[in-house]
Amino acid sequence: QDYITTARAKGLGRMTVLFRHAMRNSLIPVITVLGPIVVGLLTGSLVIENIFGIPGIGSLFVDSIKMNDYSTIMGITIFYSAFYVLVMLIVDVLYSLIDPRIRLAGGKE
Repeated sequence: QDYITTARAKGLGRMTVLFRHAMRNSLIPVITVLGPIVVGLLTGSLVIENIFGIPGIGSLFVDSIKMNDYSTIMGITIFYSAFYVLVMLIVDVLYSLIDPRIRLAGGKE
């Protein structure tokens, strides 16, 4: 890419070019994928806890569904939703830290 060639032409070292220029651009797709994977790990506990009989929030959720405990169902659903929103917010903030061209406030272009 042109920005790598320019960084090398400025006399920057190989590791500096790699970490400051190449790594920053390559982290955007990685962070995009890692956000939903982290949420999937928590929600995947529903299945794992029930298969192996581990007490936790996933088995509590399934037990509350079986007993029609609507307040617990709604509480755990809100917890999972809030966790999802928080992870996606962290992903968006990381975007702005990695690539300064991406702004959170939607500034002038």
